[in-house]
Amino acid sequence: MVTAAADAPARTPRVSSRARKDAVLLGAVDLAREAAQEGASSPSDVGEHLGAVAEGERLMSHRFAATMPGYRGWHWTVTLARVPRGKVATVCEVELLPGDDALLAPAWLPWAERLRPGDVGPGDTLPFKADDPRLEPGWKPTGDEELDSVAIDELALARERVLSPQGRDEAAERWYRGSRGPTAPGAVASPAECMSCGFLVPLQGPLGQLFGVCANAWSPDDGKVVSLDHGCGAHSETDAPHPPSDWPDDAPLIDELRVEAVVVERPATTDAAEATAEATPEADAAPERPIAE
Repeated sequence: MVTAAADAPARTPRVSSRARKDAVLLGAVDLAREAAQEGASSPSDVGEHLGAVAEGERLMSHRFAATMPGYRGWHWTVTLARVPRGKVATVCEVELLPGDDALLAPAWLPWAERLRPGDVGPGDTLPFKADDPRLEPGWKPTGDEELDSVAIDELALARERVLSPQGRDEAAERWYRGSRGPTAPGAVASPAECMSCGFLVPLQGPLGQLFGVCANAWSPDDGKVVSLDHGCGAHSETDAPHPPSDWPDDAPLIDELRVEAVVVERPATTDAAEATAEATPEADAAPERPIAE
């Protein structure tokens, strides 16, 4: 019998030294290899002998490397046994087991739990979740025609379930930290925020305190929910001055591989001449002519 196990149970055999030195079972390597090759798809799928482990009295397992593509670290395990005072080994079972460094498939998850945002395509339908924590019961008719008419016609509460506080908070967190929040590259480089843009359509309800919908055909966010402190280059008031940066200007960089920086010092003689001229300002002045009477 051949079986493939994804998770092999840990074995802690407590056997005597005599069982670990069973000459009949230790010498039955060829018998174990033949059993493994018979269970494999091809004899070449069974590689070198990796050793033997005593499982109990007159019970031993031989391990062979698995050479099939995609089974790195796996090994064939063939368990042999013999009767008391018997001189012939018998094959009990053949298993394909993973080793410590085996390549294993990820843990299995139901289809409903494997889905991620963006996986649902045209024609796909999500499974119904009656206990979705993101939703809560909506309006339930009270029997009062006037009250029910106001709730259904004017307040649009005819849905069986609406967003719960948890669902609203998760959506706000996801939108705000996404590509249409304040940390997006386009928002950081934009001259103004969406809050002051004429193309912003505000949302109603609690989410309207942070988000709106862009209605600018020239914007990359057209038709998308954006945060009020988001921004882009298609702002309605593009003549608005760019806000000053809070970061200090960097010092200029000089490429010293191509330009040699030189410090120019003024000659000492020039400084002495200027000092002398400042001390005697009338030395070079023209003599005054006498005034004729």
